[in-house]
Amino acid sequence: MASPLKKLISSFLLILSSFTIIVASSNPPPCRRYKSIISFGDSIADTGNYIHLANVNPPPQAAFLPYGETFFHSPSGRYSDGRLIIDFIAEFLGLPYVPPYFGSKNVSFDQGINFAVYGATALDRAFLLEKGITSDFTNVSLSVQLNIFKQILPNLCASTSRDCREMLGDSLILMGEIGGNDFNYPFFEGKSLNDIRELVPLVIKAISSAIVDLIDLGGKTFLVPGNFPPGCSTAYLTLFQTDKEEEHDPVTGCLPWLNEFGEQQNEQLNGELQRLRKLYPHVNIIYADYYNSMYPFFQEPVKYGFKRPLAACCGIGGKYNFTINQECGNRGVSSCQNPSEYVNWDGYHLTEATYRKMAHGILNGPYAIPAFDWSCLSSGSVDNQYSLSG
Repeated sequence: MASPLKKLISSFLLILSSFTIIVASSNPPPCRRYKSIISFGDSIADTGNYIHLANVNPPPQAAFLPYGETFFHSPSGRYSDGRLIIDFIAEFLGLPYVPPYFGSKNVSFDQGINFAVYGATALDRAFLLEKGITSDFTNVSLSVQLNIFKQILPNLCASTSRDCREMLGDSLILMGEIGGNDFNYPFFEGKSLNDIRELVPLVIKAISSAIVDLIDLGGKTFLVPGNFPPGCSTAYLTLFQTDKEEEHDPVTGCLPWLNEFGEQQNEQLNGELQRLRKLYPHVNIIYADYYNSMYPFFQEPVKYGFKRPLAACCGIGGKYNFTINQECGNRGVSSCQNPSEYVNWDGYHLTEATYRKMAHGILNGPYAIPAFDWSCLSSGSVDNQYSLSG
């Protein structure tokens, strides 16, 4: 018969073992082998959804060259001359390029699915219209994308021969970039900065709610991008063009007041992600610092191989080779000979060279917070794939 002391020790060891299991299960493994990418967002991650959704004549600009000329050598539905950040992430993970959900026929979504749509907003179109903000491009907002995903999820899981929670847990979920258009539309419609600032917490709440919904479905790893530096955008520099040199940053030529708006938005998003990390300690929520991964290209363009950091490669007219309503893909609008020397592709979107360098900074540091741990992957680093010089 066991002594009371032995029983006590045995009970203590059982409790300790249970506690260890609970702690281990509440912390994500340091390195994950992602089997698929699930993407939501706007044109920054759209791999072809919009050109299949758009019912316009003529088709959208991305259906024509020079879009896609650098890598795909034909239009791919991407709003760039080549690959996007999502494409470089897929390459690094050894996965196929993430296919667009809309318009894809007989495509296997086993290793990824993309709902990102050009022009999409974080807030619903009806809500923006109530605020007097017109969004004519698409009504496929973040909540619409998420609802479609939920509807097709049972069939998606069945096709992968995996449990739904397992499938989401094995996926890298890319939440955007989304929200930029919620600010682009009112800025270009002449709304006041104060009115636009009021949208920021609403946009962040929409992103946060989508993350929580996906966590409830089994999502374990989220890459959540912030906004670009809007004061360095070719379109914004043209919209708010001024001859007053003091209104531009003397080093970069960007508009500081617009960049401050972008930084404030990113700070609020970061704060919300920190809140979610405390609520869901078993989930890995990574902030992709698009702002600071891109801003050095304007501070030291030559170091990164750029010659005209503020001008559009594909455009026409004005100080920045860009004219609103005379944009890339339209007749009479030409593109530059060497897109890799430009940060900006068409006034709104970026070149493949820019996305490549940004992907390097996110996948290999220091612009992912917390940083990815790739120790379980054979490569262990993206240095060989994505050199700084691109």
